[in-house]
Amino acid sequence: MGLFISERIRKQEFGKRISAADKEALLYGARPELAQSIAGRDLPKGTRLLKVYATTKKGPRRILYLLVVEEGDLFVLFYRDKKDRVGENMSPKNPTFRAELNKHLDLLREDILKNLVEEILPES
Repeated sequence: MGLFISERIRKQEFGKRISAADKEALLYGARPELAQSIAGRDLPKGTRLLKVYATTKKGPRRILYLLVVEEGDLFVLFYRDKKDRVGENMSPKNPTFRAELNKHLDLLREDILKNLVEEILPES
């Protein structure tokens, strides 16, 4: 099992780089047993969405991963403040979430095809 993020999603969610504290939250949350599975339309075959709540020094965050079921790999789709329009309600009922999810899934597909994906590893 690996934890990955595409280059363009990383830039949108974190900027140039992921801070050590944010990386720690992503790694801690990357455990399917902590996550809540949520519905999603038009997901790639063999995948599902996992939502995790995280507490950081910057406040509460909502993380959304795309789980590739067979391999167990996770891809970060969102890392949002709880007060963000997407982070406050990561649910298919939220039109803002649905629109942003579709954009991020497209970014992920494109970055995978261009090999612009990096693995998130613990700090040494």
